[in-house]
Amino acid sequence: MTLHVSVPAAARPGLLASVADLAEMEVALGAGADIVDLKNPAEGALGAWGEAPLRAAVARWRAAGCVTGLSATVGDQPLDAAILLAAARRTAATGVPLVKIGFPLPAEGPGAALAPVLDALAPLARETRLIAVLFADQRPDLAALPHFAAAGFHGVMLDTADKTAGGLLAHLGVERLAGFVAEAKAAGLLTGLAGSLKLEDIAPLAALKPHYLGFRGALCATGRTSALDPVRLARVREALKGRVTA
Repeated sequence: MTLHVSVPAAARPGLLASVADLAEMEVALGAGADIVDLKNPAEGALGAWGEAPLRAAVARWRAAGCVTGLSATVGDQPLDAAILLAAARRTAATGVPLVKIGFPLPAEGPGAALAPVLDALAPLARETRLIAVLFADQRPDLAALPHFAAAGFHGVMLDTADKTAGGLLAHLGVERLAGFVAEAKAAGLLTGLAGSLKLEDIAPLAALKPHYLGFRGALCATGRTSALDPVRLARVREALKGRVTA
């Protein structure tokens, strides 16, 4: 079975909606999310689902016809080659087509720390679509982006690690984010922006033309660990289409 992930038209970014369980997955599928992102917000920025729920989600996704993209996080892990490879392999083995891996890169000399990890992950990147997640609140080095492409990664996202310290735009300005999107696209990488995004963030970030904008807290009634709210999800979806203003 060929796993296909569509890329939205360049005019508007697609919606990546993070869901905490199978019931929320149904809501996101019904709302027309472009990527349903399997993530456990109670376990951190990139909290992982368990193996059995992941396999159930993949089965449901395939039954839906694979029109929507599907991604899953591997958990908040240290920048260690063996640990990240094991976590990524566990997630990929469930059949999830997009595997998101966080890279908490050091501010000084990120290349030296990154190289052995990418060497370890490169063989897996030839078998499944790996998405690197960098953290805006950790001063990410844009010079690292070509290294992910060279290792065979499918895409790269910016997110925030500390959800109590403000959203994406509190850490990186629009000019820096525009540079990230441009550098990632130049390297042939799928691009996404996330990190406690709000409705009012959509217009300035959509103007940068990333492939996707990612949401969790803005889709929930009382914070990112509460249940997905279909009304809020629909509002974000419409705003991404340019039909709603904040």
